Amino acid sequence: MGSNSSNTAGNIVGSTINAPVNVNGSRHVITLRAARSNSSIPPSHNLSKPWRKISWGDNARDLQYVKDYKPGNKDIKHVRILLYGPDGAGTSSFINSVCSVIQGRVTTPALTSVNSFERIYETFKIRKEGNPETFCHFIFNDVMDLKDGDGICADDIKLTLKGHVKEGYQFKPSSPLSPGDPGYNPRPSADDKVHVLVCVLSADSAGITDSVLKKMVDIREAASELGIPQMAIGTNIDLAFPETERDLKNVYKSQQLKQKVKDFSAAVGVPENYIFPVKNYSDEIEINDDVNTLILSALRQMINLGDNFIEKLI
Repeated sequence: MGSNSSNTAGNIVGSTINAPVNVNGSRHVITLRAARSNSSIPPSHNLSKPWRKISWGDNARDLQYVKDYKPGNKDIKHVRILLYGPDGAGTSSFINSVCSVIQGRVTTPALTSVNSFERIYETFKIRKEGNPETFCHFIFNDVMDLKDGDGICADDIKLTLKGHVKEGYQFKPSSPLSPGDPGYNPRPSADDKVHVLVCVLSADSAGITDSVLKKMVDIREAASELGIPQMAIGTNIDLAFPETERDLKNVYKSQQLKQKVKDFSAAVGVPENYIFPVKNYSDEIEINDDVNTLILSALRQMINLGDNFIEKLI
């Protein structure tokens, strides 16, 4: 986003347009929440044709692809996917949901006992269904949610991108990691580095403050300087839009959601075709094909972007 970040920051809206936001100092809040109503959605809110094509219920091909994927670079065992986003965006829930899709049952591997002010740098591997000793060749790292005034420092995430953060390091908002600290990795391998950066945003969020948005901009710019590919996912689409709450298959017919994707793109600088709406598993006790379709669509894109980046490291 570079020097234009303060201009684009004011463009993200739900059903309301706010005043432009100065990401360098003011504390205006960027509205994200879509308008909701108990009344029925007018036909104009659902487009006659979807604005993005997706094959509903035909998950076997994508599921097999993500299970069978292996990096072409022999020095790298896994595509490392770093998730980040504002407080409550649903990064851990997305990891849980991916695990549920791969294993064919609802599971919660990313639960942690660490409180909201402490977060350990932890790698999440996804075990394949039916084989307790076999894992997928993509892994997730989830960092502390970005918050207004506290939360993880953007500099620590920049170090994470470069592979300088050791497994098990406990992020400290008041004390960023520095060379010489026990948690600092001075000589990261290609496998330690992040291969794709994913911004996680909640479509049902009440807003993002300018200080959090500035952290997001700093992280994106650091990744861009390293050539790391980036994308975004929008969670909680069933909570934000009545039409998708009624039927997930309306996701790419929703006029409101299409606008929300445009708003996200303007705010975080990720192209619209690299933003994927998803619904995380939350209160479900059984696997749902439509939920899986959206998650697999986003996951396959993450793997493809990471694989393209890894090829450049050969």
